[in-house]
Amino acid sequence: MIRTIKGLAVLLAMLTLLSGCGYNAMQAADEQVDAAWAEVLNQYQRRADLVPNLVNSVKGYAAHEASVMSEVTEARARLTQQPITQTQPDDAEAVARFDGAQRQLGSALQHLLVIAENYPDLKASGAFRDLQVQLEGTENRIAVARGRYITSVREYNVLLRQFPGVVTAKLMGYQPKANFSVQNEAALAQPPAVDFVKP
Repeated sequence: MIRTIKGLAVLLAMLTLLSGCGYNAMQAADEQVDAAWAEVLNQYQRRADLVPNLVNSVKGYAAHEASVMSEVTEARARLTQQPITQTQPDDAEAVARFDGAQRQLGSALQHLLVIAENYPDLKASGAFRDLQVQLEGTENRIAVARGRYITSVREYNVLLRQFPGVVTAKLMGYQPKANFSVQNEAALAQPPAVDFVKP
């Protein structure tokens, strides 16, 4: 009888310890990171899908700006050479390469929009304005999706570092997830240059 009571007490103690080990919380946080990453990929795909339409609408007006058009097209093509899958938030280098390719496309698109400002007929085109609005909306959605991903990764990584989660993470082989980072932190310390052009 005493052996049975001791056995039940040990079993109850083990169940209590396991319920507080953080395993279930890690599973939920891992799923949240995956969902947030999928949304980031979805928004970047939306932007990539808008690029050919934007380039084609500008081509008709700014045909001699071929270098800008090829810059945008090449940046978009590089994205297909840097494919990233749902499981790669675990690979910090893959996330950094993916982020770098996305930054290059963003820079090329900004350059394209600056060039487009020089063409009043293009700016007045309804199709171009619609594409520009869609692109701006997509950039906002990307920022929101990245913010949610960053938050999800932070919560997951903190869970892995806190007790008792740190023990469970080590036993189960969980690793921190990769996060987006600032490309050039030193540039953030510099105030932006404002240069008003005289009329």
